[in-house]
Amino acid sequence: MRATLKQIPLFFGLSDEELSHVEASAASRTYAKGTIIINEGEAGSSMFLLVQGRMKVYVSDVNGKEYILAVLGPGEYVGELALLDDEPRTASVETEDQCTFLVIQKEDFLALLHNHPHIQFKVLVNLVHRTRQLTEAVKNLALRDVYTRVRILFEDLAIERDGQVMIDEPLTQQAIADRVGSSREMVARIMKELVFGGYVRLENKRLIILQKLPDAF
Repeated sequence: MRATLKQIPLFFGLSDEELSHVEASAASRTYAKGTIIINEGEAGSSMFLLVQGRMKVYVSDVNGKEYILAVLGPGEYVGELALLDDEPRTASVETEDQCTFLVIQKEDFLALLHNHPHIQFKVLVNLVHRTRQLTEAVKNLALRDVYTRVRILFEDLAIERDGQVMIDEPLTQQAIADRVGSSREMVARIMKELVFGGYVRLENKRLIILQKLPDAF
């Protein structure tokens, strides 16, 4: 478990001894695909650290339409705000695969911070870094055009495998639209231009990036 904790950004910079205290506060849980582990608007008292699998974070409007904020993999965490205040959950979280989590309850987390001030300081610094990342994401949605948001999304998700740059996560046009805050029709037009221009191709439901995407269209 300690090796897993070392990979989680919330605990970057902690020593092995400090991580052992975190480890003692966490419990391992596994959930089936399609399980909603956090419901927007409900009270919360636990944080989930993803060890294996994928989860999506989303919000819903009054008509029940979902808007995906992020799809997260191992090393990411959700629910940390519930450990620091008594406000309702700000988003819902659903497992996209069978997922294994390390779960920390609020009372255990607060006791950990109270008993170990050095851990408290490092965790707060990492939370500030997380807030800066979220602010940057909001800025991208507010200030950038749809194509630029799509390009940034692809660049963030791209990995190199077998000599190819690809996005291993299957992405429908609707899923891309949800991730960048746009319509499926707009994403379809962008994808058509990228394929026609020789920048990307679809292969076995995976997006292969053939060359650096243009800064703008």
